[in-house]
Amino acid sequence: TVLFLCVLFLAYFALQVIYARRKHKISPPETRGHPEFERIFRAQANCSEYFPIFISLLWVAGIFFHQGVAAVCGLLYLYTRFKYFQGYAVSAQGRLGPLYASARLLWLLLGLAVAGLLAHFLLP
Repeated sequence: TVLFLCVLFLAYFALQVIYARRKHKISPPETRGHPEFERIFRAQANCSEYFPIFISLLWVAGIFFHQGVAAVCGLLYLYTRFKYFQGYAVSAQGRLGPLYASARLLWLLLGLAVAGLLAHFLLP
């Protein structure tokens, strides 16, 4: 379920870039132009850059720690990235709160993954 939502979020973010390109008449491969377009483009790129890290941590935490806990963290992470995208589209400052929240969730997933791996490989 969380992975399916990831795909939907990535598609949504990509579509927002397409809509911003049309709105501000910025043709690919151009990445500079109206400030609103640049913020939307950067928000989409930033979210896309972090998704491989997120998916990897979600997968390891779900397998080696607990599926339910990892899924809840994953859903919260997706929500914070959605709020990050929305905030960044409005202003660069609008991204900060959700950015910090999503970073904390990534650290939590990392901790869960490490704890699960240690328990799996070190405990009898």
